[in-house]
Amino acid sequence: MIAAAALVACGGGSGAKASQTAAKVNKEEITVHQINFVLQTQPNLKPEQVDGASRQVLERLIDQELAVQKAQDLKLDRDPRVVQQIETAKREIIARAYAAHVGETASKPSEQDIHKYYVENPALFAERRIYSLQEINIEAKPEQREAIRDRLQGGANKSMQEFLEGLKTDGLRFTGSQAVRAAEQIPLQNLDAIARLKDGQFIMNATPGGVVVLFLAGSQRQPYTEAQARPSIEQFLLNQRRTELLAKDIKAMRENAKIEYVGKFAEAAASAPASTSPTVSPGAAASDSAPGAASGPVDSSAPSKGLDIK
Repeated sequence: MIAAAALVACGGGSGAKASQTAAKVNKEEITVHQINFVLQTQPNLKPEQVDGASRQVLERLIDQELAVQKAQDLKLDRDPRVVQQIETAKREIIARAYAAHVGETASKPSEQDIHKYYVENPALFAERRIYSLQEINIEAKPEQREAIRDRLQGGANKSMQEFLEGLKTDGLRFTGSQAVRAAEQIPLQNLDAIARLKDGQFIMNATPGGVVVLFLAGSQRQPYTEAQARPSIEQFLLNQRRTELLAKDIKAMRENAKIEYVGKFAEAAASAPASTSPTVSPGAAASDSAPGAASGPVDSSAPSKGLDIK
């Protein structure tokens, strides 16, 4: 908090024009520029809300400035931990600025690119479903896994409760959770496997401590047309291109830089190649989340409901 406060407070110097001064806190000024910067980080702010939001932001900046001044009086800004946090935040901001600069050179996807992605991902669009998923994490030894699978295949179609009662009879410990997820809210690496399930079917995977069972309790078709999906696909593909450009740029800089690992890090570097994946994101970075997660007819903020089973 103190590091962030110190960074923000740097913007209000005594040389600011009087017309740009929003408040004075002892000898320091808080400017309209500082307020506007904070407001820009608040999405979906309506014009009629700006005045009220500005006053709220100003009050927070006043509290922040008071905290900064008190911290400086106590010489907390010279504390090595605080100095390190400020330096880390500064480096992160500068690196992200460079990432954004590289991302600006990415070309927008064409209509053909958008159409191709739509066609190649029916589970996200043309065959999109809303999934009611139940996940059971079971503590089990490797030799017990086959018996769990047999019980699943023999009893899961009768009822979930019967399967759970069977686990209790076998003396197996487990926990469960339940959630409703739209296709775009499921990680892409998992979506294809879940989309292949029919209602009542399951996926069972081994874990270090046992097995995890994912049941598809039910589903509902809610497809997206290509027109509906187009904005999300365009943004998703653009973010992918930005990330790929940044990865390529970082890789080239690594190849041309003199990087020398020291001590135990030298031993680790000798046994494993360094990662060239970008560690800074060009704006809204591409991720393993599917496009369209923030749009469409599904309320993505709907809370998950636990099974309350042990």
